[in-house]
Amino acid sequence: MTRGAQHAETERSPGLWAARAGVAERAVRRRHLRRLWALPGTRLGVTAWPARLADRLHTRWHYWWQAHLIDCVVDAQERAPAAERAELLAQLVRGVHLRNFRNWTNDYYDDIAWLGLALHRARDVVDARPALAAITAQLREGWTDHGGGGIWWRRKDTFKNVPANGPAAILLARAGVDRADGQRARAMTQWMERSLRDPDTDLMWDGLYVDADGGVGEIVTVIYTYCQGVHLGACVEMAEQDPGGPWAELAARTVRAVRDHLAPGGVLRGHGGHDGGLFTGILTRYLADAAIRLPAAAGEATAAGEAAARLVLDSAEALWRNRAAVPGGPLFGPESAVPAVVPRRGSPPERDLSVQLSGWMALEAAARLEGRASMAR
Repeated sequence: MTRGAQHAETERSPGLWAARAGVAERAVRRRHLRRLWALPGTRLGVTAWPARLADRLHTRWHYWWQAHLIDCVVDAQERAPAAERAELLAQLVRGVHLRNFRNWTNDYYDDIAWLGLALHRARDVVDARPALAAITAQLREGWTDHGGGGIWWRRKDTFKNVPANGPAAILLARAGVDRADGQRARAMTQWMERSLRDPDTDLMWDGLYVDADGGVGEIVTVIYTYCQGVHLGACVEMAEQDPGGPWAELAARTVRAVRDHLAPGGVLRGHGGHDGGLFTGILTRYLADAAIRLPAAAGEATAAGEAAARLVLDSAEALWRNRAAVPGGPLFGPESAVPAVVPRRGSPPERDLSVQLSGWMALEAAARLEGRASMAR
């Protein structure tokens, strides 16, 4: 089937992506969700399937993976509201809090920003106020003028990066309590743009080290998909806060850079398993957000919104086409354009909760675009 025919079929099938997202949700929940230490009223995501003892005991639990699990459940709740899913969100939030030894934060500014974003979205069904207060307070403290500005990757470190500043900017723009939080979000976005944009591709580099004298040391010029996603997300937030600013244009530029450099054949590339398994799913989330919100701006932003939607839908189609069939539902691979491998020996990336969440996230992003298109009709 040609790509054009696939698009036509998708457009003729209202609810197709929502149905696929629902199948992905059920698969992740069946294979990965488990009580925390058999405590009633709790759930956490088991980090691998098939699970080993350490996985089932949540010895390895990856705080920021759980944040994206919560985010995916919120996606599903927005797609198809259900009291049972609202209860699940409360169980997941309680599980994270207890597994983190009754703390909402840790030493990693990127981790806590991810959880803050998920909890802010879940705030209609869970009381997120104590967590958001603790998280946003720590993010405010993370800013220094070292290295030209920005917040640190983690406390007592020498590294500042896009994966911390991007989600922190988005969260403070959405959940900030005063004008100063909006200014902080803008300053973080400006710092990323000023310090870590590759002038040749317009993609965002990962981060930079700060020297002992406070100056910029080594710049880490590795390109990750999620860096583009959170920079894009921050620009979209800024475009709504400051309609007369350059933000919509910067967001459009980022979409074009992703299309031209990170999507061979129109399909977003992946980054393997473990933490990298989440990277491209995060990018699809913010591409879908841009596709919905950028067309409100004039000129090139509208074309960029259409390009963002095309990237999401083409990547989701490839992901679905290359899924593997295993007990409980589909299994996704780390590369949408490559058939998924069923885990039998060793530890292929497909075992990782991160990879499965990324696939689920991509399908929810496609479903969100589908739902918005149906409303427009």
